[in-house]
Amino acid sequence: MDIQGKVALVTGGASGLGAATVRMIVAAGGRAVILDLNEKLGHALAAELGDAVHYARADVSDPAEVEQAVNAAMTSFGALHICVNCAGIGDPQRTIGKEGPADLARFAKVIRVNLIGTFNVTRLAAWVIAPNAPNSDGERGVIINTASVAAFDGQIGQAAYSASKGGIAGMTLPLARDLSSVGIRVCTIAPGLFDTPLLASLPDDVKTALGAMVPFPKRLGKPAEYALLARQIIENPMLNGEVIRLDGAIRMAPK
Repeated sequence: MDIQGKVALVTGGASGLGAATVRMIVAAGGRAVILDLNEKLGHALAAELGDAVHYARADVSDPAEVEQAVNAAMTSFGALHICVNCAGIGDPQRTIGKEGPADLARFAKVIRVNLIGTFNVTRLAAWVIAPNAPNSDGERGVIINTASVAAFDGQIGQAAYSASKGGIAGMTLPLARDLSSVGIRVCTIAPGLFDTPLLASLPDDVKTALGAMVPFPKRLGKPAEYALLARQIIENPMLNGEVIRLDGAIRMAPK
């Protein structure tokens, strides 16, 4: 799919991987709707990028809020062709600790935001993408979800995060099969260690040490590198139903 003239909805689009994706879409001649809870960053990025970008505040796991954001995309730009789900949270805790078993509500929240939120946005975006006029391949749209290497190499304390990201990886093929009849492709990117807001609070020496764990290149991934792969997925019609690790060949140790 040629991004020129197309409209993308990017969740978590106010910062990190999502913001890099928004910038990529606009640079390629597309328009984007940022769906994010961070109003300050969302409005700032929209103001920076101008008329090609619209900001909509929404909790990805809330059906009404996401539907409103999707409708805002349709109102602002008249169509939707691409959806990139980058929104996610992490809340590490061990299964049992000194004070007792893990807090089930904390576990459920991670699942609700990361996994259920991804499916919620996917289903609502697909509904408005499906009526698009097909291109010469019969393609009407592309959906990209974000898992993590934690889906496969979950570390100590990551049961909730790994379960949520494993769910995203696991639903990639059935989503692609479900939506094949209406010409919508679905792929998932599973990033490794990336320099995103999830790691922003760490000291520089800790981030350098984390980057050194990567076989090659020995550094944290850059959000623009995630966006580069997202662009390749959008533009390459044979990429469908696939989970792609973007990790510099890292395999996470237990801790």
